[in-house]
Amino acid sequence: MKNEEQLKSEVKDKYSAIVTDSKSRCGCGGKTEVVFEIDYSRIDGYDPEADYGLGCGIPTDGAGIKPGDTVLDLGSGAGNDVFVARRVVGETGKVIGVDMTEAMVEKAKANNARAGYSNVEFRLCEIENMPVDSDSVDVVLSNCVLNLVPDKARAFSEIMRVLKPGGHFSISDIVTTAALPQRLRDVAALYAGCVSGALVKEEYVSIIEKWGFMDVVVKNERPITVPDGNLDGVSGDDLDALRSSGSAIISITITGRKPSA
Repeated sequence: MKNEEQLKSEVKDKYSAIVTDSKSRCGCGGKTEVVFEIDYSRIDGYDPEADYGLGCGIPTDGAGIKPGDTVLDLGSGAGNDVFVARRVVGETGKVIGVDMTEAMVEKAKANNARAGYSNVEFRLCEIENMPVDSDSVDVVLSNCVLNLVPDKARAFSEIMRVLKPGGHFSISDIVTTAALPQRLRDVAALYAGCVSGALVKEEYVSIIEKWGFMDVVVKNERPITVPDGNLDGVSGDDLDALRSSGSAIISITITGRKPSA
C-alpha cells in the first residue's frame, strides 16, 4: 500500500505534466478525453486559458457568493473557478486559490497577471495545512480535488477552521456507490484519475457531518465514466476488476455551512 507522501508525489507529477505537456492525460478530465461535459463558456469571468478540463462540476453555481465576499478555492489549478468567483465578489471582495502543484500555481499566477486582478491570490500549499487565517473565509469552493487528498478528514477540518461562523462551502467531487477493492486503491493511475481516491458517498457525507457542518446537501448527482484512455499504465486485469467491482463512480456537488456560533 502506498503511503500519503507517495500518492501526493504521483499526483503532483501528473498535474505538473498537464501544464507542461499538452498531450498529457491527467486527472478526472483533460482535453484529450471528454469525460465531463462541463460548459463554462456561458459563465461570466470564464478564462479558457485557466481551464484544463479537470473539473467534474461547476461549484460556483448556486454557491451563494456575494459581492465583497472572501472566497477560497481548494485545488485551484490554473485558476478557472477563482476567476469566475472573482467576477462575483467584485472589487471589494477577495479570492484565494490554493494548490500543491507548483506548475499549476505558476500558471495561475501568470493568468492572473494577464487579467490584472489585484484581489486574487494563489498560494502553494497542501489542503490539509493551509496558510489561511482561521474564521476568515465566507465561501469555500473545490472542483474535483478532494478525492485526491489522502486525509479527507483533515481537509474538512481545515475547511471548518478557515470558514467564518455561518460561512459555507460548495464542493464538486467524485464519490463511489460502493468500496473499491484495496488492490485498485493501490494503483497510482487510478488514484490520479480520481477513481481509487474517491470515498463511498455515505462515508464522504459522514466525514463532513462529523466535523459539525450543518445543512449538508448533496446536489447534482450523476453517474460518470472514466475512459480507459485516461488510465494509462493501468493493467488490463485492474481495468477488468474496476469494471466488475460493482462500484459506480458518480459526480456530486455538495454544500454545507459552519454553525454561526
